[in-house]
Amino acid sequence: MEQIVVQVRDKEKTKVLLELLAALDFVDSVHTSEPEEVGPDSTTREEPLDFFLLAGLWQDRDVSLESIRQRAWPRQRS
Repeated sequence: MEQIVVQVRDKEKTKVLLELLAALDFVDSVHTSEPEEVGPDSTTREEPLDFFLLAGLWQDRDVSLESIRQRAWPRQRS
């Protein structure tokens, strides 16, 4: 599979180019480096975050609110 990187200056022309590429039957996928403009209330993602992928992240670690505070804000001696 080949990849092509195209830099476009105009956002309107970028949208036109994306629509054109998506319409071609030999194009597998089209991605942009900047997210498309969406409304302020929109929280849609391309792929939903799988919460269970993070399972075990803190396993075998001594993490408490107090230990986090001590590491984040060490007391300075005068």
